Amino acid sequence: MQIVTAAILIRGDKVFIGQRKLGKQLAHLWEFPGGKMEAGETPHECLVREMREEFGVEVMIREFFEESTYHYEPGSVRLLAYLVDWTGGQLTPVDHEECRWVSFDDLENYEFVPADVPLVQRLKAGDLNTVFPLDQR
Repeated sequence: MQIVTAAILIRGDKVFIGQRKLGKQLAHLWEFPGGKMEAGETPHECLVREMREEFGVEVMIREFFEESTYHYEPGSVRLLAYLVDWTGGQLTPVDHEECRWVSFDDLENYEFVPADVPLVQRLKAGDLNTVFPLDQR
């Protein structure tokens, strides 16, 4: 099973999402940024590396948010999502067709990769304030 990390990057009442590029598996679907863990890497190290490589930003892991497992045709994925803070760098997407800051209510207007759907559901459920109060976003 492949372990993958995802960043829940929030600014105010919006969350950052990216659209997968044409030519990639699940092209044009939306996702929370992140990527595959490499051998010997912790989930935190993976997420920091992926955000640096794919977006040119530095992040600090705030805390664990949600876990999801999905069985895709080529193999299973265990997705570990974390709330993160953007601490530096200029947001420059490298590996996505498009990126957007969207409100939690607008998430339903985007078609997400299946493993990310439970994350969307939790964000839309509104329990985010219990772990990430508005005054800390």
